[in-house]
Amino acid sequence: MGIPGMNNQSNGKQWLGITEPISLAGPTEEDVTKTHELEKYLQGAGLYESQQEAVGREEVLGRLDQIVKIWVKTISRAKGFNEQLVQEANAKIFTFGSYRLGVHGPGADIDTLCVGPRHATRDEDFFGELQKMLSEMEEVTELHPVPDAHVPVMKFKFNGVSVDLLYARLALWVIPEDLDISQESILQNVDEQTVLSLNGCRVTDQVLRLVPNIQNFRTTLRFMRFWAKRRGVYSNVAGFLGGINLALLVGRICQLYPNALPNMLVSRFFRVYTQWRWPNPVMLCAIEEGSLGLSVWDPRRNPRDRYHLMPIITPAYPCMNSTYNVTTSTLRIMSDEFKRGTEICEAMEASKADWDTLFEPYPFFEAYKNYLQIDITAENPDDLRQWKGWVESRLRQLTLKIEKYTYGMLQCHPYPGEFSDKSRSFHQCYFMGLQRKQGVPVSEGEQFDIRQTVEEFKHNVNAYTAWKPGMDIRVSHVKRRNIPNFIFPGGVRPSVPSRVNGENRRSSKSRVAGQSQSEKSQGGKAVVLGADDERKRKRLEDNNNSRVSKSSASVSPPNRNVPEDRNPFSATSSCSMKFDDSEVNSMGDQKSEKLCLKSVGEIPAGDSVTNGSATDNKQLDAPDTSNTKEEERLAIEHIMAGPYEAHQALTEEPDELEQDMGYRNQVNDNGGSVKSNNFDSSNPNPVVVEDQVISKETVCSTHSFCNGGLEELEPAELTAPLFCGIPAPVPQKKPLIRLNFTSLGKAVNKST
Repeated sequence: MGIPGMNNQSNGKQWLGITEPISLAGPTEEDVTKTHELEKYLQGAGLYESQQEAVGREEVLGRLDQIVKIWVKTISRAKGFNEQLVQEANAKIFTFGSYRLGVHGPGADIDTLCVGPRHATRDEDFFGELQKMLSEMEEVTELHPVPDAHVPVMKFKFNGVSVDLLYARLALWVIPEDLDISQESILQNVDEQTVLSLNGCRVTDQVLRLVPNIQNFRTTLRFMRFWAKRRGVYSNVAGFLGGINLALLVGRICQLYPNALPNMLVSRFFRVYTQWRWPNPVMLCAIEEGSLGLSVWDPRRNPRDRYHLMPIITPAYPCMNSTYNVTTSTLRIMSDEFKRGTEICEAMEASKADWDTLFEPYPFFEAYKNYLQIDITAENPDDLRQWKGWVESRLRQLTLKIEKYTYGMLQCHPYPGEFSDKSRSFHQCYFMGLQRKQGVPVSEGEQFDIRQTVEEFKHNVNAYTAWKPGMDIRVSHVKRRNIPNFIFPGGVRPSVPSRVNGENRRSSKSRVAGQSQSEKSQGGKAVVLGADDERKRKRLEDNNNSRVSKSSASVSPPNRNVPEDRNPFSATSSCSMKFDDSEVNSMGDQKSEKLCLKSVGEIPAGDSVTNGSATDNKQLDAPDTSNTKEEERLAIEHIMAGPYEAHQALTEEPDELEQDMGYRNQVNDNGGSVKSNNFDSSNPNPVVVEDQVISKETVCSTHSFCNGGLEELEPAELTAPLFCGIPAPVPQKKPLIRLNFTSLGKAVNKST
């Protein structure tokens, strides 16, 4: 077996993956037709680069390879090597990521790796001499080295093409031109940064080896990347899916349906991952221990791995979880999107929807009534670039903290991108949608106080070791109707926002009915499945799936508690916000801010969505009496009954939040006397949206204390201390912020 992940069936045939395929059915004529239409749709969406741009990328890579070869000879000569060794000195450029996978689009950057010999160091030579060489070249612009990143990288543009250049320092004196970095021995005697840098190339190459049809894989992956970007779930750093995550998910679908064309692979992508019971891992091949003693993903032995909610495991040694950034909130959002995709694909099979429906952009700024706005500023472009990278890497902690300290009752939806107010110099801002967890009874006057949570987040961000004067961060609450205009195209707010809440509570049938009339206005060409060909394909699948259902695994996996899922558009029944600018400091010299989320009354549970159907008690070797979908469901259950089936994601505090406990304890020990200068309100004037009278309030904050009224919760000064000799910003007076989630029905009853 020359290919890792290749396994034998009982009948002597081979397949790729850790389990046998769900279906071996081939495409119908209708599938061929619809796949051509799918490819035309992607071309019409501008997802393929021109031939001229492709040639330009090849020229850049060739030129870059020449530069690193000159660089390594230069430093070899400077280190006193004789002329023969100088001439033998070599470095080599490899590509990875979307470019290596063949799914990059116009304007995309090229992920590259420079592999150098042992005497070419990272700090002095790569970020020293090579950086100097690049900075002196006219073709190179926007050079930005990031040596202290988790994976050190040099970012720049070469003839207008964006390049991310990593460095791997191997334990070799000479780098051969035919170097094979897929071999495990390449990792011997190298540092951690080199292992991480090599991982991108090794994983990309391994993925291409583990899919049965590379062209079908590429088309499907290009489709799913476009879908993820349109639906706002494409961002690894924000806790969603990045390029490699989607590649692994699509690769697994290609293994499970090896003879299917992209038209069917897209549909099965949504169907399989709608039913997937996380945190069961997605793996293209079995995890191998290796011979170098490097740590691999294994929740049975590694405590840190037990916190991972959506494990998608890389196939190259050392195997790692590529989605460690996923949080409870982002997993819920992605699960909702998988379900939405399944519903639309089923509607397309009934000729009642088209690709335009699936690619409809997610209306983030209409989906929620309450948002957090995180603004960052700096004094110059270089500082802003560094500050932006640092803040983006910490934004995930804000989501984790809010989830933790509200016991999962407050759900966050980070927007996977940033905006810039052109009227402000060196400014970026981020948004996070907020809503109370739905389907849970609400206690009278229940309140979530995330004030200290925000303070801890700012404290963590302000601990940036490379902080410079002018680097500032402000967190403020903004209501939907007060979203700043600069985030909208052209700076113009839509005149009539769509009512997304009602739209997304519709069932798939009502969604289909609505789409049947909108197809003409959208101008999109419907891509649907013919009934005759669909029945033909299902008969083929039935014949193949019967073998899967009669597999040797006779015991279904046990029931697993999964987090409740809701449609991501859903929001609470009604929201009211009160801004109170009263003084809260007993000394009277400063105003302090407070952000509270309050729910009054009970929110209907509605139709909840789970990450997969409940585990069936039927034996997998029962007689084949179910339809194709039931066979697929049973096959998916069988797939997840693997060595990690018993893995349950822990809900306790992960390691990355433990570092903040010292700060939290310090705050508590000091009676909450921690200062803050930048927790701001988007509207400094007090506003009352809904005038309600609440006779009795029970206030339960996220910090485990209950009092009889809001006034008792108002703290003294709140300001996060800064590290590394950074001067603390001058405190400014700010108004008090109160954000209340209130049931509309409850408000009506009280007003009457």
